[in-house]
Amino acid sequence: MLTAGSVALVASTGTMLRGLLGEITRQMNNLEMSLVAVERVQEYIENEHEGDWISKIPLSPLWPNEGNIKFVNFSLRYRSSLPLVLKNLNLEIFGKQRIGIVGRTGAGKSSLTLALFRMIEPASGTIFIDNIDFKTLGLHQLRNALAIIPQDPVLFCGSLRINLDPFNEFDDEKIWKAIEKAHLKEFVESFPNKFNHKISEGGGNLSIGQRQLICLARAILRQQTKILILDEATASMDVETDQLIQTSIRTHFNNCTILTIAHRLNTIMDYDKVLALDAGKIKEFDTPQKLLENRDGLFYSLAKEAKLVV
Repeated sequence: MLTAGSVALVASTGTMLRGLLGEITRQMNNLEMSLVAVERVQEYIENEHEGDWISKIPLSPLWPNEGNIKFVNFSLRYRSSLPLVLKNLNLEIFGKQRIGIVGRTGAGKSSLTLALFRMIEPASGTIFIDNIDFKTLGLHQLRNALAIIPQDPVLFCGSLRINLDPFNEFDDEKIWKAIEKAHLKEFVESFPNKFNHKISEGGGNLSIGQRQLICLARAILRQQTKILILDEATASMDVETDQLIQTSIRTHFNNCTILTIAHRLNTIMDYDKVLALDAGKIKEFDTPQKLLENRDGLFYSLAKEAKLVV
């Protein structure tokens, strides 16, 4: 038979245990969150370090002055445990050539861009740029030698001027000329503060086409570079902006080697050569006209899907 004292003891003990269990649960949750932070730190510690920032070999201030690119037995994978995304590429591109890069989703087109910028170190082989092994270059010199209009334009929170010239290397006159050449003059002049107009993070207050044109103006400012890469730069913009970019590229980058990852095949039909990739391998590499003669080829198949051939 339970006494009043026993009932009171059980009730008080239960209340105390409930409080203890609640505290244990809270501490377990805190521990779990702390372990996630430790896990993230461990991941960063184990990340493969990037190469040297500055070249260990002397470089001419004019390098690269030709824009030649040569892939030698080049393979790439994103992690050591993952399969190759580029497989034993052997390819030579000469200065001032315009090369269209095509292939279906997952063919390795964008991986080629990451490879050139050494965002990922090669699994094997190398790339020569004007006869210099790019693995011997500091990342600063290498990436400064390349201009890119990326698939997803990168803009910072700040003025338009800072986005065009983040290192303050050019005077206002040169910036205005680049703005005009990129067909942005009317757009910029519509702002009260002109090129001091505030850009939101990621360019959220601009259209995709306007962001692409800003990247084009940024590339025009750095015309000392001899290699321009367009990573599906026209994939998500209107036809009018696409035509503006294509016109500017043909006019202002005629002394550069141009690599275009093409979304609209009609933009590369007058290029010097087309590189067709399939599952990370070079499937075809020749002039567009020559590739279209092969009705069983990959480029012909892509052109047919785009209704460029019948």
